This record gives sequence, structure tokens and C-alpha cells, in this order.
Amino acid sequence: MRPLIITAFMSLDGVMEAPGGEEGYRNAGWTYKDVAYDEAAYEIKGREQDQATALLLGRRSYEAFSPIWPEMTEDFARYNELPKYVVSSTLTADDLVDNWGPTTILRSVDEVARLKETEGGPILVHGSATLGHALSDAGLVDRYHLLVFPVLLGAGKRLFSAADVDATALVLTEHEAYGNGVQKMVFDVAPPEAT
Repeated sequence: MRPLIITAFMSLDGVMEAPGGEEGYRNAGWTYKDVAYDEAAYEIKGREQDQATALLLGRRSYEAFSPIWPEMTEDFARYNELPKYVVSSTLTADDLVDNWGPTTILRSVDEVARLKETEGGPILVHGSATLGHALSDAGLVDRYHLLVFPVLLGAGKRLFSAADVDATALVLTEHEAYGNGVQKMVFDVAPPEAT
């Protein structure tokens, strides 16, 4: 089974919305304007790009990334080549860009579960808060790669679902704190029988 990894920038109070400045959000750009840059904190981003074999996105994240990432050949060269899967009930093939590698539309979380059963390596989820909640609630997430920033944002989309579901045990497999206060935390989702 292919591992499904959610990767996110997150504020200390759990907000993942608008870290780079998108959507005119009140605190947009908080990863760059509120915290000093430390290149070491982003090492995991290069590793993710090297190890991922597919990208999985929700519709809104696809629409935000697809006009930008194909042009960012230095930063996202490997991502540009990877197969992409977009979970959406409304997108059509006509809505997809033609310069960002092969893209498949999935219509449900059940289709994501079937994708996980195919041959291949890690499937990486960037952004995609609504999709991330659905994947977590369905028990499809295997790992979280988190860069937690020392900032409190209050309002905004949260990384984790607020659904009333059974507890999910996480196992910390990697952790590092950086001089700018950012913390890297990698958690594996414990199998249900371990909880």
C-alpha cells in the first residue's frame, strides 16, 4: 500500500491557511513576514520532493498551485513531472492545465483509497485542508510532515478536522527545532490496533 503523507506549514494554534500570502487572508504570508527565514528548516521540503511519486490535491489547492508551480522550475522541478490527482466533484478535464504533467480527477475519498492500493511510492498532499480532513476522518493518512511556526493566528483553516471521531494515535519519528523557533515534526499514524 502506498503511504499517504500530509505535509503542511502550521501555526502553533493549528492554522494552515495562507502561509505564502494567497487568497487575501488577513494574516496572509505569515511564514515569511512573522518568522525569520532559516534554510535548514526547509530541508524536509527537498526530501519530500525527492521521495514523492505523486501529488494529491483538493480542487482549491489545485487551482491555486497549477498556474504557478509549472513556472517555478528551480523550486518545483520534480513536482512538475509527477502524476497529479485532484479530488473534486466539480472539476472537468477542461479545467486542468496542460503544462503540469499528467493529472487525473478523482471524485471521492473512496477513489483515493483505491489509489493507495496501486503500485508506487509515497503520495504527498500539499495544502488541501478540506481534503486533508476527509482523508484523516477516513483513516487514509499514514504520516504528517509538519513545520510548526511560532505564531498564533486565531482565525483560519485548521490542519486537523474537528469531527467527533475515534482518537488517532501518532508516533513521533523525527523532530528538530530551529533557531527561528520553527519546529519540524514528523508523525506516523499508528495502526488502529495499536491505539
